[in-house]
Amino acid sequence: MKRSCLIEVFDGIDSFQKRIKVQSNIIEGNSKMYRNSIWYRSLLDAEKTCLKEDKLKKIHYKFQDDKEMVEEYNVDTQVLLRRAWKVKGKLGGEGKWDVEIGDPIPNATPITDGPAADIIESKDQPILSRRNTRINLEWRIRNLPYPIETYSVTANNDQRCIIISTTNKKYYKRLQVPELDRLNLPIQQAPIQCSHSFNTLIVVYKKPQQLLDMDREWYEELSKVKPVKDVPNDCKAQ
Repeated sequence: MKRSCLIEVFDGIDSFQKRIKVQSNIIEGNSKMYRNSIWYRSLLDAEKTCLKEDKLKKIHYKFQDDKEMVEEYNVDTQVLLRRAWKVKGKLGGEGKWDVEIGDPIPNATPITDGPAADIIESKDQPILSRRNTRINLEWRIRNLPYPIETYSVTANNDQRCIIISTTNKKYYKRLQVPELDRLNLPIQQAPIQCSHSFNTLIVVYKKPQQLLDMDREWYEELSKVKPVKDVPNDCKAQ
């Protein structure tokens, strides 16, 4: 009888361990759902060129739909510093780079004359820029002198954006969050924090775990792209 009981106990432990393994596989599968996204698959399928300059790793992507994108990473922190998309010229020219994350392209000189002239923002107008850190998505809006209590920063998942408004009705802005759109993740209020200093409103959104996991995995994937010795023309412009 005792031996029978021991066998039953061990069978129970074995069954319990199997259930834990199955549950772990389910959790791991859910945490890797970004692999099924169109965005992740398009990154995998894109033609990629790598260039290393000091502490920067630059990746040029050419997608199957002929769109082009450039990313710049800090080699030490493995953080994405800039992402820009190639925009076709209005009159069939070379075109320019539309910056999604990071500072404007240094060599991108605006056209001031003719029908293709760019619209130049006034220095006194609010200027929006995007930043990316290891754990946060960040927006900085300069030339906003109002105190912090003036601003309302709310997540609107129905409109797929973060809405900034002021009580004095002098500023209104919708912030797009393409990183969440690409992975079909909700835009929530809880991860949002904001601060204000030196006439700059800073809005921070804490990255969800799916995005953190993808960032980490994708940087490892990029290590498979060997740097080139000859600098491509598209990368020279960056």
